This record gives sequence, C-alpha cells and structure tokens, in this order.
Amino acid sequence: MGSTNLAPGKPGIPPTWTSSAKDLVTTALAQSRIWVTTGFGIVNEVYWPATGTPQIRDLGFIVATPDGWSEVKRVARYTVSVPKPYVPLPRVVHEGPGYRLEIELLPAPLRDALLISWRLEGEGARLYALLSPHLGNSGLGNNARAGRDLAAWKDDNALCLASDSGFSRTSAGYVGVSDGWQDFDRNGGMSWSWTEALDGNVALMGELASQEGVLALGFSEHIEGARTLARSAIAEGYDTMRERFIHDWEEWGRKLVIPGGSLPVEREAYVSAVVLKVHEDRSFPGSIVASLSVPWGNASDSSGGYHLVWARDCVEAGLALIGVGEIEDAVWMLCYLIATQHDDGHWSQNTFPDGRPFWEGIQLDEVGFPIVLAAKLAEQGSLAGVSGVEAMVRRAAGYLANHGPVSAQDRWEENAGISPFTIGIEIVALIAAAEFLEDEERDYVLSLADCWNERIEDWTYVEGGPLAAPHGVRGYYVRLGPAALDGGLRGRVNVKNRNGEWVEAAALVGMEFLYLVRLGLRKANDPRILDSLKVAEALLRVETPNGVAYRRYNGDGYGEKEDGSPFDGSGIGRAWPLLAGERGHFELAAGRDPLPWLETMARMTGPAGLIPEQVWDAPAIPSRMLEPGKPSGSAMPLVWAHAEFLKLLIAREKKRPLELLASVEDHLARTGGRAKAWHWRLDTPFEALPAGRAVVIDLARPFVLHFGFDGWQGTTDRPSTPLPFGRHGVRLAAADLAGHRSLDFTLYLSADGRWEGRDQKVALG
Repeated sequence: MGSTNLAPGKPGIPPTWTSSAKDLVTTALAQSRIWVTTGFGIVNEVYWPATGTPQIRDLGFIVATPDGWSEVKRVARYTVSVPKPYVPLPRVVHEGPGYRLEIELLPAPLRDALLISWRLEGEGARLYALLSPHLGNSGLGNNARAGRDLAAWKDDNALCLASDSGFSRTSAGYVGVSDGWQDFDRNGGMSWSWTEALDGNVALMGELASQEGVLALGFSEHIEGARTLARSAIAEGYDTMRERFIHDWEEWGRKLVIPGGSLPVEREAYVSAVVLKVHEDRSFPGSIVASLSVPWGNASDSSGGYHLVWARDCVEAGLALIGVGEIEDAVWMLCYLIATQHDDGHWSQNTFPDGRPFWEGIQLDEVGFPIVLAAKLAEQGSLAGVSGVEAMVRRAAGYLANHGPVSAQDRWEENAGISPFTIGIEIVALIAAAEFLEDEERDYVLSLADCWNERIEDWTYVEGGPLAAPHGVRGYYVRLGPAALDGGLRGRVNVKNRNGEWVEAAALVGMEFLYLVRLGLRKANDPRILDSLKVAEALLRVETPNGVAYRRYNGDGYGEKEDGSPFDGSGIGRAWPLLAGERGHFELAAGRDPLPWLETMARMTGPAGLIPEQVWDAPAIPSRMLEPGKPSGSAMPLVWAHAEFLKLLIAREKKRPLELLASVEDHLARTGGRAKAWHWRLDTPFEALPAGRAVVIDLARPFVLHFGFDGWQGTTDRPSTPLPFGRHGVRLAAADLAGHRSLDFTLYLSADGRWEGRDQKVALG
C-alpha cells in the first residue's frame, strides 16, 4: 500500500483505556513536567504538563521472530526492578517465545520528555513500538502522522516519538481498523505504511532499526516543539540524564526519616514515600492527585479518573510526609489548599491540579482536614512565613459552623448524613481552629465542638438494632446516620452502587468509628467501640492468602462483579488495604503492636510495591489476572493507602497517631469531654438535655424565641442576638433551666415574617 495514503478507518471509534493497575509511577525531580506510569511491563499513561492530564493510553512493543509475533503486555512475563527503593527508575525485563527484551524508563530531568532504553535479544527478532495517543485526556479527535518520527496532535497538545537509530518503517492508523496491532493480527507482520490518520482514535507504529537503542517521547503545544524536545533529549545522552535522575532522587531519599521494622515494611515505606512525591504536580506545587490511574480503566473513558486533587487525600499525604521528615512538601500542600479554598470556606469535592473543580459535591471532612494540617504544622513550628493561614482556618471553621454536622457527602462520596469519620474530623478541626481564633469566635467553635462530641452517639450509634442480637452486643456505630429530617437512625440509606437500593441505616456498618479513637475522641476500651468492632469483624473482615483486609461496609457494591468483570455502576465491594491500616491504628491505641497490619499491607501490593485501592477477595480468576489478596482492577496506586501505611509506621514508632493533635488532647483533658452547652438547631434537634448544661437555640438567621417551662408556663419572648460566623442565637443558662422538667418553645422567623410552625419540647435533666 502506498506510503502517501491516508489510513483507512472510521474516525471517532470510542477509545479504550489500559488497566488501572500500575507496576510503578515515576517522574524526575528537576523541571521536567511529565509523569510516567507503567503497567504489564510497558508505559501506560504519561501525564503532561500536569498530573491531571494524561496524554497517551500506552506505549508498548511487539516482538516478531521467525516463529511468530508477540505483544509483550499480553505475554505478561516480566520483572520490574529499581536501583533503590527510593529511586523510581524502572528496569523491566520481558521474557517471551524466542526473545528477551530489556527496557528502562527515564523521565528526562530538564525536558518534557521520556526516554526508553531498550535491548532486544533473540535470533532474528525485530522490535516494533506501538503508541496510542490520548491527547488532552481523550482518545477522540486525535491526529497522527508517521514519517521519520511518529507524531500526534490535537488542539494545543502534541507529541513526538523519536529513535536514536531511526525507524525502518512507520505507520499511522485508526484503532481497531488500520492500526499496527490489526496489521500484525491480520497479516502476521507489518505490511502497512499509512502516513496519516486524522480526527479519530488513532495509533502509531514504528519498526526499530536496531536491536538496542533509545527512544524519546517529547510533549509540547505543537509538533515542532515535541520533536525538538525528543531529539535534543537523545542528543544530550542517555547516561548523562540517567546519572542526574538517580542523583536527584538519592539526595531526596537520604533525607527521609523511615522508622525501623521488618525488611519488607521498611522497603514499602520508601516506596510509599516515593509514591507521594511522584504524585505532586510541578506547575502547582502542593497539589497531589489521588492516583495517576483510572479505576477499571479498561472499561472507562472518564476524563477525571483519580488523577484529581481531593483535599482529604492531599492532607492525608501531607501528614504522612510530615511524619517522614518532608515538612516542606506539607507546607506546599497547605499553601495549595489556601489558594483553592472557596470564599465561603469550603473546598470542591475534587479539582484538577490547577484548581478547576471537576465534581461539585461537598464533604465536610474535606473542609476540616486542611485545618488539621495547619494545626499539625503549627505544632511542628513550621508555619513561619506562610501567609493566609488564619484567614483560611477562620473561613473553614465558619463553613463547618454553618453547615455541620450533617455532611452532603460521606468520605465514600455516596450519601448525605453524619458519619463517625466525618463528624470526628469536624470536631477536631473546630477544636484546632480555636488556636487560630480570638474571643467570641474561639469560644463558639469550642462550644459547638463539645456539643457535637457529646452527641456523636445520638447520631451514629444504635442501641439494639438488627445487628446487635446476632452478634451478641448491646449496640454499634452505623456507617452513616441520616439527618433528623430524613429519620435519623430510624431512617434509610440509598446504596447507590446497588442500583439505588434503600437500606435501613441501622443495618449498615463500616470502619468509620475507629477514627474516633485515632482522633482522641473516644477510648480504645470504650464498650461501644469494642461492640462495634465485633460487628465489623463479623461482617467486613476478609481473610486472604496475604492477610486480612476489610470491606467499606456490608453490602457495598463498589468493586468487580462476581465473574471479575469491571465495576460499571454496580458490583461487589472488595477488601481495602487502606482499612487494614485503619485497623492497625486501633491495635496501636489498644496497646498492641500494629506491625502485622503493616506487613499485610506490604504483601497486598503490585509487582513494585504499589498499594491498590482494593484487592481481589474471591477465588482466583486467571483469565482476568485476579488472584486473592492481590490488586484488583481498582485504582493503583492509591495515594491515601500509601499515606496510611506511612502514618501507621510513624505512629508505631511515636506511640501516637499523627492525627492526634496536642490542642485536642489539651482541650479534652480540661473539659473531660463534657459540653457546657448544647446547641439546638433545626437540622440537629434533641428531645432531652442532660443536667447541668445550658442550651443555645442556634439558627442561621434572626428569630424570636417564644418559650416557657413545664407545659408552657411563664411564657416569654426573647429576640436572638448575633453569634459568630453569621449565626443567631438565644442562650438559656443552666441556672435558667434548673428546677424545671421541660423547655417548651417555638420560633418566629423575623426575616420571613412568620412562625416556624412547630412546637418544640426538650426534657431537662
């Protein structure tokens, strides 16, 4: 076929993604703006110019021998190694029928380019590079051109793949119709040499002219720039760049403070620290994406995936980096969070690294976590010179005060309500915020935190309940308590990943309650905690050949289906190594050594130590490469899981969790966990007030309180007065309530010019 022809095909064929499971992630520590992921021993997504933008689907290889041809990722017989655990320079050795292929992947320190050194052994063997552009984070509308180099472009994104020894032949085609893999599949070799494939889902192929050499993949806004970067990287010399890459990572790695443990745990600690560092963006320092992957990526074309910044995951990583001595990185994260906070005090559910929102939900733990990070850095004496911290904390505390404790989403991003995890973060954030506030605002956030702390069980703990008797306990914490207007603990929860099924709130349990112990809000020997753990162990614990992990909650549907096919909106929730780490933190609080839990997490990793979001927890399915206790098709690596691993290791050495703030400990020691006042709100009312407490009728707008005692005796009206953060309230002191059996009241909403329309009664004492 003529080399000047346009490749036949139908532009716009829906793109497909590679597996979300990665072997390794890497980047240089200089000015280069590329991030590289590998899976099945080849290059998967390469991100440029930020961690939120993947530009290719994969760059792999076909090996042809006199006896046939093989695509190395499908053969999948390979090993991955690095020079040191903290030097992410992957060397991959593939063994296949009649060949041995060795490649090394080197992000160029000074250029937006990836270099691939290769060496092929095998009698008569020939090597072919296959490149699938997904420019601008999509496989649609790409253009490809094959000539001396391989090039692709779309809008203001372009790439060029060059070889130091050149290509014998090149071709550009449409995926599934005229691409290089189809050529081999149909013709047994490379017989097509199409010059261009325009405006579609395209792929490029090049036959390498020698048995060893260097490829360079450059990225720029246009083809000429990408070509210049690729060719100049080759010209500089592979060995020179390799030496600088290793030097920079070794300098960084030597500063890490990694506690001792078993050898596998220590190695995994270095890997985890590298994973956190690799996931930080270079153009937007301090932004750490949740994962350079797309969960079940072979079945999804999501433009977001997990290569987005969640404030929660960012702070989890920041706390872990503080623990290993990388304070500067944590300060950068705080600066990034200051910059991306909304004016009203909240953070978007997630954003691209530049701060643009992706999903629009709001999670109150993500409002509280930045305060926790600021407080932790303050404890370290590491806020000197950082501007805007007090203003950020005040805005976030104000948002929590106005919108808590009911969160629009829980940490799993599925339901509104009050989760033990989220309310715990809200409470400690308010206590920590007091250190940055003054006078009335300080007193208000502490009063609110104390009230919410005393009421955690009102909202999230059931006495009796459908799971109590079967497990021999008096009660347990639920996964999530709906808001009072939705029935509270007697309400129902919509399990969205089970086709929208509604389940009693009291019938769902998770591991969230363990965070109450880690944060210092409840003791490890609290009977309610121990009873809840007994239920969780019975319903969520999963035994695998590599150890114990836990499912998020009973009946979870976020995971592969029974036959191992990808999650597509419904499935079966699988075991999370992250939750093994949370279980290990509880063991530490209970006075036991959490080392076995660290070793479990280290065994559940991929080939190079990456921790997945989930592990397969059913019988092996070899055809889908699923084996018990090893990564499933969910996100890998999961930054949150690597942060949890490091935090548990640090906590083991220091005998206390990184999240346990001195300000929270001091405050709870002074108050004994007892609130002076309870805040009655329309969304969190209460029917009984413990003796000796004041009551604050606390609303978002002005009102008049019409109230009396013991059946509306001695009624009077009292207008509200301003509270901090734009709230309005009436405070009745404990002395005002003493000697009465009940408080009766109703509300006149001044701004609306109407009565609220309901009579309220609160039993006293």
